[in-house]
This record gives sequence, C-alpha cells and structure tokens, in this order.
Amino acid sequence: MHDHKTYTGPVALVARTGADLMQSLFHRPIRDQFTLGRIGSLEVRLASTKKDIKRAQRLRYNVFCKEMSAIPDLVSRMKRRDIDAFDAICDHLLVVDHAGLKPKVVGTYRLLRKEIADRHSGFYTASEFDIGPMLAAHPGKRFLELGRSCVAKEYRDKRTVELLWHGIWAYVKRYHIDVMFGCASFEGTDPEALALPLSFLHYNARAEGSWRACALPQRSISMDLIQPETINSKLALQSLPPLIKGYLRVGAKIGDGAVIDYQFGTTDVLVILPVSAIHPRYIDHYGEDATRYAA
Repeated sequence: MHDHKTYTGPVALVARTGADLMQSLFHRPIRDQFTLGRIGSLEVRLASTKKDIKRAQRLRYNVFCKEMSAIPDLVSRMKRRDIDAFDAICDHLLVVDHAGLKPKVVGTYRLLRKEIADRHSGFYTASEFDIGPMLAAHPGKRFLELGRSCVAKEYRDKRTVELLWHGIWAYVKRYHIDVMFGCASFEGTDPEALALPLSFLHYNARAEGSWRACALPQRSISMDLIQPETINSKLALQSLPPLIKGYLRVGAKIGDGAVIDYQFGTTDVLVILPVSAIHPRYIDHYGEDATRYAA
C-alpha cells in the first residue's frame, strides 16, 4: 500500500532464483484485458500480458531505484526492472497513457488477495508486521493487500491518482473485498526526524480491538516519540506523505509500531482499511459500483 516497494519477502520466496521467478511469472495464465476506467487518454486496467507486467516493473525501477534511494537486488539491476517473487502471484493495476504512438504505463499498484496468498507463501506485509491475529480475528472476511504503488513523475496529478483509486475500488467490488491493508512509507530511516508524523499517527489513528496489528518485535520501532500535548496537528498532517494522508481521509487506521527498511531507505507503517469504514463521500464519488470513470 505504498509509494512502495519490496525487493525481499519471506525466506521461502527470496530463496528462489531469478530464473525460477521469471519462469513462473511468464508461465502464469494470461488474463483477458480488463479495463476498469478512463479519463481522456488515460486508461486504468489490470495487466493482461507479460509485456504489461514488464512495463510495470520498469516503471517501478525508474521510480524506486533511479529517482528514490532503493537498492535493487542483482536480478532487478541486471534487468533494469523491479522484480520480486510476489509479481508472479499478484494482479497488477496499471494506468496507461494512450496519447503517444505507443501505450505507456505511467502508474501501477500491486494487488494480492488472501486466497491467492494462502496458496503460496503469504503476504509481503508479514515480513514487517504480525498480521496473523488480525486475519484470524476475521475469518469470514476477504482481505486484499495493496503495495508497490508508484506514478511516473510527470503524471503525478489528480487524474492519475483518481484513476488508480477508481481501479482499486472497481477491483474491490469485482472480488467482494472486505478489507484492504498494506505497508506505506515515509522517506528516511531516522525515527527522530519523523517523530512528529509518527507520534501523530500513534495517538490519533491507531487501529484498535480486532483490527490491531503490531510491527514484528525484532523490527519494531516506537511511534510515540513525543508527548501528545506537544503535537501540532496541522504541522503533523502537512508532514504526512500524500498516500498516507489519502488513506486516513478515506477512513484507514494505522498499526502499532513502525519498521525501518534500510534497503529502500524508508520507515514503514501498516495501513488497515475495512471497506465498511470508508467514508460514504468517497463511495459516492466513485460510485457504489465503480461507475464514475467506467469505460
């Protein structure tokens, strides 16, 4: 659920070689193109070919490794694409610009449903947060992990973001999803430099009860770094990354504790968003059946 990333995952996945990964990725059943919406020359749809997935991986590499501070693994560096084992089992949401001579992937999200994760090696989020109790507390609910999101620099505007969110909502309706969750990132690995926004989230946005989930003990850093009475809420909100701020507006809550990801140069928090908690104005905006930007 990220501005996001993930080069490493559970040991069982990381142990696979690049050759094994690419073989599984490009021998998965190819889906029919599934268009979810349009705004002008921009289309949001699911990846339907191996070329689609390669284009998404290339965009992720350009954003995470070239523009930001992520350190790619050997396979990703050689291919100039952000590649990991989860690509083989996820759906890939794409925003495609058809204005030029060739379609161009300018935005992407990676989507992983629980029934798919259960058949393989679980969720990426489990490498940072103990989500087991939360999943066990809601056995009848359909969970969807969001991650690896990014947008090309020249397309970071309202239209592209609107289409990505519209695509996610259409996917949620298509698969009757009950809960969305995933990691979201702050730039930087110094918790003290992030004390204001982390403390604000800790005191004002923590998930409670059966939705509570904690960072893994061996990776957890405290988020209550300053006293609640000293927090300037306006400054704290201004210092939140746009994606995290957007999740909060929709109705999301945050897990307990943060995780430093040194490979990506980020500090990660867990975002939890039950569909029942989404503010009605956003459902009205995109349409109960995701019709606002329907193709």
